[in-house]
Amino acid sequence: MRRLPAPLLVVTDRKQAAAALERVAEAAFAGGCRWLSVREKDLAPEDLAALARTVAALGRPMGATVTLHGEAAAGLAAGLDGVHLPAGGDVASARALLGPGALVGRSVHAAVEAASAAAAGADYVIVGPVFATASKPGYGPALGLEGLGAAARACPVPVVAIGGVDAANAAACLAAGAAAVAVMGGVMRAPDPAAAVAALLAAMRPTAA
Repeated sequence: MRRLPAPLLVVTDRKQAAAALERVAEAAFAGGCRWLSVREKDLAPEDLAALARTVAALGRPMGATVTLHGEAAAGLAAGLDGVHLPAGGDVASARALLGPGALVGRSVHAAVEAASAAAAGADYVIVGPVFATASKPGYGPALGLEGLGAAARACPVPVVAIGGVDAANAAACLAAGAAAVAVMGGVMRAPDPAAAVAALLAAMRPTAA
């Protein structure tokens, strides 16, 4: 089983960002983010590639993994470390294009979908929404920690929890079986993205007995 780059995945949305996305990403890396995925699906391919390259260049000195929420070809064009596919995305085709070293994930919304994505060759799955979320309303009812746990038990690859995740519930997601959590609005909208990332990471850190 492939290890995830980090326990926290920051997903971008420049329309929610409190500042220019490049500055938000730079601050997130400074706060400890070591896995970021560029999710800007409305951009033209050349603009998306340019933005993704800029963000990747900011994260590279920190040792961060930068992936793309979108098509495998776009991730390849931008020279990123992998792609995250939407629900139903073709994992096998992405793997064939990007090669064995790329990180390939897929979104799922139920335990059975998680198992299917793993069988198709995904390195990980993002499961959600776990809680109600303002960033992506309309993606179905919240699964809750029980639904997250069911997906984690059904899936032989790491599960990433998304949807309403914050510093108050991130540790509970890990306890339920998630290998990592993904956050969008909580970092994008934060007046201090570095502090927001640091708080999330601290909340997930095991405490001494």
